[in-house]
Amino acid sequence: MVGGSGKPRPGAVPPPARAGVVEASLRQVMSRFATGVTVLTTGGEHCHGMTANAFTSVSLDPPLVLCCVSRTARMHKAVTATRCFAVSVLAAGQGETARYFADRRRPDGPAQFDAVDWWPGPVTGAPLLSGALAWLECEVAAAYEGGDHSVFLGRVRSSVRGTGTEALLFFGGGFRAAGPGGPVSNAAGTGPG
Repeated sequence: MVGGSGKPRPGAVPPPARAGVVEASLRQVMSRFATGVTVLTTGGEHCHGMTANAFTSVSLDPPLVLCCVSRTARMHKAVTATRCFAVSVLAAGQGETARYFADRRRPDGPAQFDAVDWWPGPVTGAPLLSGALAWLECEVAAAYEGGDHSVFLGRVRSSVRGTGTEALLFFGGGFRAAGPGGPVSNAAGTGPG
């Protein structure tokens, strides 16, 4: 660690040194970064949903967000085809919903939404999940290659805040609940590997 003087602090212990980056070590390192949890959805003939934590705001003016989707994921094909997506920001009690939309064994197409309460977004028609903390509907403004993923930059066309106060977080390979000013708990259980 570096103190205000630019010199190491006495007693500071550096992390063990390793040469290079390998997928397993990068996965372990990134598990130490807590993220919110969302479900991305598309509607129409390419109706699909996918749990994602690679989501963030980019700009308020113009209103932009981004999400990262593996190029081998069904969601990639759906977003590419529809050129739009919706986002449901999950609440603390929605760990099962997050696991469901991360499970490749769920039904394909509209049938996968039979297991959850939802309504069609007024702008995109994509499913918006009941009980979420917030919802956004976006049109794809740009797509960029990012290794084995695509980075979709979405122009926000609709955004609504819900009434919930506790968020679902993903940290250390599992789901956690966090509220404003409150402690983080493991009430939501373990997340996908």
